[in-house]
Amino acid sequence: MISQEKFNKELELIIANAIREDIGDGDHTSLSCIPAEAKGKAKLLVKDEGIIAGVEFAKMVFAYVDKDLKVETLINDGEHVKYGDIVFYVSGKSQSILQAERLVLNAMQRMSAIATKTRSFMDLLEGTKTKVLDTRKTTPGIRALEKWAVKIGGGENHRFALYDMVMIKDNHIDFAGGITQAITKTKKYLAEKGLDIKIIVEARNIEEIKEILSNEGVYRILIDNFNYEDTREAVALIGEQCLTESSGGINEKTIREYAECGVNYISSGALTHSVYNMDLSLKAVE
Repeated sequence: MISQEKFNKELELIIANAIREDIGDGDHTSLSCIPAEAKGKAKLLVKDEGIIAGVEFAKMVFAYVDKDLKVETLINDGEHVKYGDIVFYVSGKSQSILQAERLVLNAMQRMSAIATKTRSFMDLLEGTKTKVLDTRKTTPGIRALEKWAVKIGGGENHRFALYDMVMIKDNHIDFAGGITQAITKTKKYLAEKGLDIKIIVEARNIEEIKEILSNEGVYRILIDNFNYEDTREAVALIGEQCLTESSGGINEKTIREYAECGVNYISSGALTHSVYNMDLSLKAVE
């Protein structure tokens, strides 16, 4: 993953772009019917059940819109919530609260859904050494939020983008002329560019596992679309030479058995591309 500094910059860009998109030249509804100096208070109400995520991001949004908005947090990121829970109160200028409302809700509903799904996967792996990874199958423009939500849910982040890790997959291998050629060219490129980033290589069968292992410098092998028996064989073959990762359509019904094959990681695009938003509301408090 990228540095915390770069990650924070991504969050700042998300907020700036989302506010630009939503407010434009003004929230004319609020401007027309609510006095500029009117003060108000609102609560973040849960109308669902799961793992809450995005509280800290909401604070960033409120501060961006109006530094004088005050947030009283009752429930923190990563905690379990149920219908009727109040996550936080926000108080200050009513216009400011309304300007921030939609971005806060959109982000928190999505993040909470991802955190909830991630936690459900983690619960299924309890007692194993296997950890859950996300993928790059994220919503364009808000990847940082979705990967943050995975962390809140107890998972771990895979590479953030194409620039912070090398991942040699089947198409790269085929276009490069083979596994050894792809790895050799990659190591040469990284040395020439002075880049210190890890290399992951995808394997489609046991023979490819063996060829990958004949090369040095591979951080992790992606055991892609293997059945249980072949996954166990691959893990035994790899041993301690590098880390292992299973992927390829793994779901709630199969994740435990893949973990019991002994892999270090299981990556799942479903954490971010197959979730239903948690139902949350921001309601005015009298």
